[in-house]
Amino acid sequence: MALDRAARLLVAVERDGPTCVWCGRTFGAQVVPTTEHVVPRVKGGPSWLENEVAACRRCNSERGHTAPVPWLEECQRRGWLPDEQRLERVLTALDGAITDRGGQRRARPYLEAQLRRLRRRGSPSADRSRPA
Repeated sequence: MALDRAARLLVAVERDGPTCVWCGRTFGAQVVPTTEHVVPRVKGGPSWLENEVAACRRCNSERGHTAPVPWLEECQRRGWLPDEQRLERVLTALDGAITDRGGQRRARPYLEAQLRRLRRRGSPSADRSRPA
């Protein structure tokens, strides 16, 4: 049985923790979580748990259909604390799910391009280990 949107949001929060993937704010009465499609639906992104993270309403609304890596970079420019490792984990899981399940013709090239761009940025742990 497939999970509905509300159930997928709960699973995403349990899986990833109670913070927005883009700004890092903790969810609560004032910061409400929403289902965020990492690969936007208009770009062929499926409504699968592997393509969803929890994001606050502000970030979800402001991101719109912006690609994940450019939005990650915009969040960093704004001084927010986006979770780059969570983003990479979700994109990688989605890649595996598409490989296993098939289909998603429109999402595949978009996803591959975002993974390449994210990996070219280098891992956050590597950035912290570089001398200043």
